[in-house]
Amino acid sequence: MKGKIAIVQNPPVYLDRDKTVTLAVKYVKEAAKNGAALVVFPEAYVSGYPTWIWRLRPGGDMGLCGEIHERMLKSAVDLSSDAMGPLLDISKQRKVTVVIGINEIDSEYSGTTIFNTAVTIGPDGSILNRHRKLMPTNPERMVWGAGDASGLRVVKTPVGRIGTLLCWENYMPLARYALYAQNLEILIAPTWDVGEVWQASMRHIAREGGCWVLTTATALESSDMPADFPERDTVFPSKEWINDGGAMVVNPSGSIVAGPLVKKKEILYAETDTDASKKARRSLDVAGHYSRPDIFSLEINRGATKPVDFED
Repeated sequence: MKGKIAIVQNPPVYLDRDKTVTLAVKYVKEAAKNGAALVVFPEAYVSGYPTWIWRLRPGGDMGLCGEIHERMLKSAVDLSSDAMGPLLDISKQRKVTVVIGINEIDSEYSGTTIFNTAVTIGPDGSILNRHRKLMPTNPERMVWGAGDASGLRVVKTPVGRIGTLLCWENYMPLARYALYAQNLEILIAPTWDVGEVWQASMRHIAREGGCWVLTTATALESSDMPADFPERDTVFPSKEWINDGGAMVVNPSGSIVAGPLVKKKEILYAETDTDASKKARRSLDVAGHYSRPDIFSLEINRGATKPVDFED
């Protein structure tokens, strides 16, 4: 099954949910016009990866951290609301599949915890899957809660069977294996990591899983941060590239077929063919003939975890 894919690494409108959703709609329209059937956005695209956490001291900059977090909270996405409505609508209108990272607010229980979430939207405008990052990395734990495995799923789309792991989740072997064991054909790996080591990891994972790997961070400069960002000149004191982007497509043999797109705010296009996944797994199928279930076993709790049960 062949399909054209698009990876958007343009920056969002930081800490502004509605403007970022509007921007995402614009890019989906552009990608669809250019023939893309799958459009991928970076990690936490709506509305921005919290890059400031790597610059501030959680214990020493409490006031500033709190002020920024309040802005982040107000710009987070409640999936029970219609905040993502325009994006669902354009996916249906253009008949494209969209994978987009969001800062998701937990509106069901605490009302304040934010999750690093990847949402997969089908070409019918429905949400096919919601995957919350299993384990935030280092200072990310100051802004995001830990997700469960309810979204650790591979879903069928017109371009193939796709699954998503966020950033360093891709370094969790068992999480990868959970997707491999669901006949994964295309792995979406939105990230904040960039560079040669990340590229090598993506090539390894493509070869290991016999799957296509699509990855990108946000191509972001300090000038992309909003003028009203709290203490902007203190947190981002110089003109610099905060993140290079690095959008890239790797085929199931581990070869890079598009990208990496470095320090460019644009969309990367490529052609995928899921038949290549089947061919790659003829000699190495880690969840099939190359597995040893008589020696190794893996159990995954995909039930949604809840902080409380009420009985009336």
